[in-house]
Amino acid sequence: MVGRLANKVALVTGGSRGIGRAICEVFAREGASVLVNFTDNAAKAEGVAAAITRLGGQAVALRADVASKSSVDAMVAAAIERFGTVDILVNNAGILRWGTALDMHEEDFDRMIAVNVKGMLHCAQAVAPGMIELGYGKIINLTSIAGLGTAVVKSTPYAMTKAAVIALTKRLAFELGPDGINVNAIAPGFVRTEMLNLSDADDDPARIEALNSKAILNRIGTAEDIANAALFLASDESAFMTAQVLTVDGGRTDFMTHSG
Repeated sequence: MVGRLANKVALVTGGSRGIGRAICEVFAREGASVLVNFTDNAAKAEGVAAAITRLGGQAVALRADVASKSSVDAMVAAAIERFGTVDILVNNAGILRWGTALDMHEEDFDRMIAVNVKGMLHCAQAVAPGMIELGYGKIINLTSIAGLGTAVVKSTPYAMTKAAVIALTKRLAFELGPDGINVNAIAPGFVRTEMLNLSDADDDPARIEALNSKAILNRIGTAEDIANAALFLASDESAFMTAQVLTVDGGRTDFMTHSG
């Protein structure tokens, strides 16, 4: 049986852990050659690539700080040298710093802008020329329901960056659509990842129940839940979708407003 991503090459930023790792693994199972981007933890990224290779797939770990345009350009050049192309970009790398509009630390906010927003633009700029030449490409940006207006205290600076990702997604879709490139976003809800300090060993039952209660499905998401949505957007099944934000949050109820 031919995989849904057979003969495709996918670059996944922040691919060494959490949602990024799950996306790398799902894409590889569906036949894609996977480029596992990381910034600091080479051992984890190489572990992801090695696990994929052991199962018969193709994968390589590539270091780059997405906040640095020159670093991203070098990574994409290495990816193209290795596999010839980048058909799919998953802009997953992101960081979270807490704060309100009145007490956010400027350094933290600047770093979130650099990684969460500029990092996605840098990666899109680097892969777009090759996609335009091919007349085909899939760009998937990981935003958050925080960018849609959830009522989570001290998430204002993070929410601002994720709202910017939604705007960037729509603008890239508008600009690249005539060249056959689909650009969409995924807005996860609470997901069991290291970013939220949720791990199997350290779960606080009271905290987990509080998070569960915010979703209609009464559970936190898994990294695989998001990876499966990314697979749909990366596959030809979503060929007529672009400029969309696919919410994967279990039916969260704690929004500040439901206005358009």
